[in-house]
Amino acid sequence: MNQLESLKQHTTVVVDSGDIRFIQKHCPEDATTNPSLIRQAITLPQYQYVFRDAINYAKIKGGNLFSQIENAVDRISVILGLGILKIIPGKVSTEIDARLSFNTKLCVSKARKIISMYEEDGVSRSRILIKLAATWEAVLAAKKLKEEGIQSNLTLLFSFAQARICAEAGVFLISPFVGRIYDWYKSKSLIISSQANKDPGVISVKKIYCYYKKYGYVTIVMGASFRNIDQILALSGCDRLTISPKLLSELQECSNCVSRELYPPKISLKSKPIPLSRSEFYWMHNEDAMAVEKLSEGIRQFGIDQKELENIVRSKI
Repeated sequence: MNQLESLKQHTTVVVDSGDIRFIQKHCPEDATTNPSLIRQAITLPQYQYVFRDAINYAKIKGGNLFSQIENAVDRISVILGLGILKIIPGKVSTEIDARLSFNTKLCVSKARKIISMYEEDGVSRSRILIKLAATWEAVLAAKKLKEEGIQSNLTLLFSFAQARICAEAGVFLISPFVGRIYDWYKSKSLIISSQANKDPGVISVKKIYCYYKKYGYVTIVMGASFRNIDQILALSGCDRLTISPKLLSELQECSNCVSRELYPPKISLKSKPIPLSRSEFYWMHNEDAMAVEKLSEGIRQFGIDQKELENIVRSKI
């Protein structure tokens, strides 16, 4: 048994990639994508059909150039998602335009559109997770979408405040970013040890996991954005872990047994904490300089990737 097989005994492993070939190779339960991964995937020769199909779809839908570009870009995400769903038994996470992250109404509208595109191809909404940046506005959108049977994956999660409002809204799943937290502390020369159990990203996920289990929150914790194998192994036992193809291959190549590191504490007999108000959330999040910087940076970067996709599509229409 290799490390990946051993890890799967304790945790549901999810592949973080837009490349269908890599996802098929690792046989995961679920898969996650984002604008950066999709932009990387569609530059490969084997995915040029995605452009053709997406642009044809947009032209059939009609409208002005702006509408056609928007429809084509949305369709690219859905086409790749459809391809992924053919080779996995579970769910695929499809991210909406990050530039909508501070507008609840637009997040809901875009999510409904993406879901309708999947349903046009006969895929049930139960197999789709809409990825939203974990802003106050997007969490409200996720809560609204849940009422319509649309489940969400709240991503770019860096602060405990973000984790709290997601749990309090009853969202389906969160993706706390281990590696990007580590990157920030390393850039500030604040890493005090190379040991994984002292890694600030690992510590953050453990804190969230234990808090959720203690109070009986149903939201799934899926660690994401790993920089090395040690970070992954330190979170063995977490509900889910979404891992890049490169690190999955490293796990497959090692035969060491993986021990479980996270165990859920007993559910507290106390009632759940009072939900955070909007102002309480913003202050609590604001006190975490790392989270403020990384959330803003992540949204900006995904916005840049979205624009690049639009530019590529514009050149082909």
